[in-house]
Amino acid sequence: MMLDAFTAVMVLAGAVLFMAGTVGLLRFPDRLSRLHALTKVDNLGLGLIVAGLVPQSGVLLALKLLAAWFLVQLSAAIVTQIIGRAVRDSDPP
Repeated sequence: MMLDAFTAVMVLAGAVLFMAGTVGLLRFPDRLSRLHALTKVDNLGLGLIVAGLVPQSGVLLALKLLAAWFLVQLSAAIVTQIIGRAVRDSDPP
């Protein structure tokens, strides 16, 4: 019962963070602010969802979930740097 409640709270918190990232994408004025809103909030939201699902899953599925979260963290950091550099280079000084 407590494990189900923990999972529900964590998944709901992750979903709320995904929504906050979407609102930031739509509301922030410039491209770098939008990029920041998406990467930071979405990575934390996915982490909360994974943290909520791990106790409900078996060992193999938990490792897969953690590996997927790690790969998303890694790829988001790399892609954010590439996009940020392209935005900086395209804006006039």
